Amino acid sequence: MALFSFRKKIILLALGAVFLLALVFAITFASYVITPKDIAGKSRVVEIPEGATFKEVASILENSGIIHKRNWFLAWGKLLNYSRNIKSGEYRLSSSMPPIKVLNILTRGVIIMHPITIPEGYTAKQIAALLSRKGIVESKKFLACVNDPQVLKKYGLPGPTLEGYLYPDTYHFARNMDASKVIDAMVTRFRQVIKPYKERLRDLSMDLKDLITLASIVEKETGVQKERPLIASVFLNRLKRGMRLESDPTVIYGLKDFDGNLTRKDLAKQTPYNTYVIRGLPPGPIANPGIEAIKAVLYPAKTEYLYFVSKNDGSHYFSKTLEEHNRAVNIYQKKRRRREKTP
Repeated sequence: MALFSFRKKIILLALGAVFLLALVFAITFASYVITPKDIAGKSRVVEIPEGATFKEVASILENSGIIHKRNWFLAWGKLLNYSRNIKSGEYRLSSSMPPIKVLNILTRGVIIMHPITIPEGYTAKQIAALLSRKGIVESKKFLACVNDPQVLKKYGLPGPTLEGYLYPDTYHFARNMDASKVIDAMVTRFRQVIKPYKERLRDLSMDLKDLITLASIVEKETGVQKERPLIASVFLNRLKRGMRLESDPTVIYGLKDFDGNLTRKDLAKQTPYNTYVIRGLPPGPIANPGIEAIKAVLYPAKTEYLYFVSKNDGSHYFSKTLEEHNRAVNIYQKKRRRREKTP
């Protein structure tokens, strides 16, 4: 009986010791996950690659100085099933953050978002180049998505591509985003902007593609806001009379390798976008217009103008007749040539 009692005491003592050790370990472990490595640590950018394992993520964090005791971090992450929910991307992290906060940020995907401003009148190619320079998405992937008929079909937009429907605005994108997500943000913004004007579009008996195509031409012809309704009126007047639009920006858009110098040969080149050759509008938009250019087409100035010529100061001279236009061309082109000859 005494021997049994002694053994019972030994077992109880052993269990007590195990419990105590477990308690100490639990307290130490809990202390680890809520205690920063360095309370005065500075934040830094840490990139978690696509497809990285949890072990690789822990190594990246340790090598970046965000955490210490990598194995403890791994154990905690696996215990709470954080390890399967880490999202890739760029993060702003600091060693002043406790490990539990770091894990929370990584699993929620609180990645760094970069402001990107798409200027009005940019073509899809220009947008692709800008996004590529900023590290948002590869140019080729973006353009492949823009020109994909299935993507166009998905949004139910009149083609031939998404050119014209990538609304110019300031967006917040993460680096190395999927091209489809970037495009979705731009097209969604386009739809938001155009929605209030759908009734006006119906009143004009104009379809969406024609509206955006003409707005893109207006956008490329002038940067002077007050001139846009005048420019729109000229093109609408010419369309009503069956005249060619004769817009230089449309010609440029149709050239594969434009070097910045528009020649007479270019103006005579047969392309679907050369409005010196074709009648009516080109097959689709030549750029992505902003709301002011769109409104200029929806609410054009009431004029009898059929021509305009650059005054070489950013503005234009408008004419009703060809004779008046030719005089204006002679005046302003002579002025330009004189300035070019002046040393």
